[in-house]
Amino acid sequence: MTSINSATLAQKWLGFKLITRMDKPIGTYLLLWPTYWALWLASDGIPNFHLLFIFTLGVFLMRSAGCVINDFADRKVDGQVERTKNRPLVSGLLTSHDALFIFAMLVAAAFGLAASLHLYTIKLSAVALLLAISYPFMKRYTQLPQVVLGAAFSWGMIMAFAEAYGRIPLMAWLLFSANVLWTVAYDTMYAMVDRDDDLKIGVKSTAILFGKHDKRIIGLLQLLVLGLLFTVGEIAAFGWPYHLSLVVTAGLFSYQQMLITNRDKELCFKAFLNNHWVGLAVFIGIFIEML
Repeated sequence: MTSINSATLAQKWLGFKLITRMDKPIGTYLLLWPTYWALWLASDGIPNFHLLFIFTLGVFLMRSAGCVINDFADRKVDGQVERTKNRPLVSGLLTSHDALFIFAMLVAAAFGLAASLHLYTIKLSAVALLLAISYPFMKRYTQLPQVVLGAAFSWGMIMAFAEAYGRIPLMAWLLFSANVLWTVAYDTMYAMVDRDDDLKIGVKSTAILFGKHDKRIIGLLQLLVLGLLFTVGEIAAFGWPYHLSLVVTAGLFSYQQMLITNRDKELCFKAFLNNHWVGLAVFIGIFIEML
């Protein structure tokens, strides 16, 4: 009996690690760096330990929760997609009830963290939850699910400014807009990997919507991101370190354009992963400026 229980627990633990993407931290990075942009700017320097802890752990919890609800929403179609055919709810490592329980526990933990913030920020956290829950289902109803994902990945920035200022200044909305557009750009690269499978099973995405214009639109989005980030730098009166970080970002965007030139699936995925360095580059520029 003990060996059976141990085997079951080991299976559930493996399923938990896989469904929360603990083995694939790229999503956490892409959520964490923009949150840090906002946190450092809103704090006029290095944020206090309390805020740093709350927002860092909150990013991990909400990213994990988003992955879980995404797999739950896609449990009937993931088996038809090459990249997702071995996910826990398809392979049987976890059940749908397991997924919902994990999601509830992660959300409860995230809300517990948010409860130590100001009431205004707590109210805004409800929007974060709504966005996280709704994104996976948007793929059934709109060709722009990446926009919802972008809003979900950017809402922590709004909360950071709300917590620091008690309001949401223009800079917060500029950062929010830049991050939404950036998210649409890199998640379109990600969706280009699955485009053929998504067309077969009826899942919608910007990669399908943009079609043969995908590379041009991604390039336009990247230019808009640079423009918005430049504007943030002007408002904050940043100097050469921040502007150098934008030059590095422009170089990374150019490299990504080279990778997706022929729409090779592996290279599109590589371009998607490269965005981790974009987030880090911008953060380093902000970090130096705020010292």
